Amino acid sequence: MSTSSPYYLQGSPMNIRLNNVIGWLARHGFSLAGTAEMSVRGRKSGQLQRIPVNPHTYEGGQYLVSARGHSQWVRNMRAAGGGELRVGRKVRAFTAVELPDAEKLPILRTYLEKWGWEVNQYFNGVTAKSTDEELLAAAGDHPVFRITVTK
Repeated sequence: MSTSSPYYLQGSPMNIRLNNVIGWLARHGFSLAGTAEMSVRGRKSGQLQRIPVNPHTYEGGQYLVSARGHSQWVRNMRAAGGGELRVGRKVRAFTAVELPDAEKLPILRTYLEKWGWEVNQYFNGVTAKSTDEELLAAAGDHPVFRITVTK
């Protein structure tokens, strides 16, 4: 990993195809284990960009975690400050606030407890059973947004 650029792990062609299928399913009303399709306005193009996500609930709050790091959707979310989550005809607009690393520990741990089977490969050996110190050390590589549904 280069120290000059933030952590980002690009998807393999197979991952991209699988994401396309999961997004299509969510668009058509089929959520796999709670997945949804997120739309966020592109910071350069202005066009809505769509990607499947795993919305995560912790102590009544809703969060989006970027398992792959500082991806395009993360950069777009920072610029747009919100987007939409879709499962079938149900569309929920939301605003998003990025959490500082110090606040991510319980969200990352519970996210990995629920979604680790799918995302552990992107966390460089950090799992839900890792120590607090190990999770905090990985926090900077995995942006987390608290989302608030607005409609």
